Amino acid sequence: MTAPVSSAVSLDVVKVSGNIGAEIHGVDLSADLPAPAIEAIRAALLEHKVIFFRGQDLDAARQERFARRFGSPTTAHPTIPSLDGAPAVLDLDYGRTAGRANHWHTDVTFVQRPPLGSILRAVTLPPYGGDTVWANTVTAYERLPKELRTLADELWAVHSNAYDYAAYKPSDDSEAARRHREIFTSTEYVTEHPVVRVHPETGERSLVLGGFVRRFVGWNADDSRELFKLFQSYVTSLENTVRWRWAPGDVAFWDNRATQHYAVADYGTLARRVQRITLAGDTPVAVDGSTSRSVTGDDTAYNTALAQPGDATQ
Repeated sequence: MTAPVSSAVSLDVVKVSGNIGAEIHGVDLSADLPAPAIEAIRAALLEHKVIFFRGQDLDAARQERFARRFGSPTTAHPTIPSLDGAPAVLDLDYGRTAGRANHWHTDVTFVQRPPLGSILRAVTLPPYGGDTVWANTVTAYERLPKELRTLADELWAVHSNAYDYAAYKPSDDSEAARRHREIFTSTEYVTEHPVVRVHPETGERSLVLGGFVRRFVGWNADDSRELFKLFQSYVTSLENTVRWRWAPGDVAFWDNRATQHYAVADYGTLARRVQRITLAGDTPVAVDGSTSRSVTGDDTAYNTALAQPGDATQ
């Protein structure tokens, strides 16, 4: 599919899965792209939820410059230090300094204003394995039976970065991974989000779940666990996902308001390093118009510390 932008600009957008994901050809993300091209990329992101670019020549500075065309970057993470000299970049050097993200999640849902989106670029890749899988949380909601949609519309969930160690069994229990988890939970954040949010740009309804959910508001832990599994089964249905095999120079850009993702940890002790920038988002709005509420932790600095006057606005 070619998405028309103007008489001078068009994008070559090719779907890579039936319900989520598209590859955009012929775009140099290091260039000073014209405004119509940026708008076309944003439109592709909203339609396909995650978009991919092959063969890019980016460093941290060029990655950040591209990101600012779509919004203000957050700091690298609420608790994890950034890449040296690049406060917007989270350096995910798996096996050395980062714990593996091999669980389904939406980025940073434990804060009141989770990111709008994330831009990830490959730095070092293993010769095999290390794919990332994304799921469409809009189609997951739409495929719920009517009765489950009605329940979901009224439910709220407690999200936190504090792991439930009785239930959490990490696949990587190395010293580096344990240290990463200590840093990750060094400041506790707890937020109550609606299970269904209304997308601020498309108006679509999507499920706000993933690995940071601890329980549903008003539900006990056992019942929450069973209901969570049921909802998540619609998110992670294979027909609702796209799997990306990384190559050098690849960049992925996903709408964090409409997706979950999972980094497949099937590369043993081999090196895998990627770098991520997240864009400041808004407070989720429920079907009834109410908004997410912070219980513990202030995300103001995370969302505003790196804002600049020239950043794009939603």
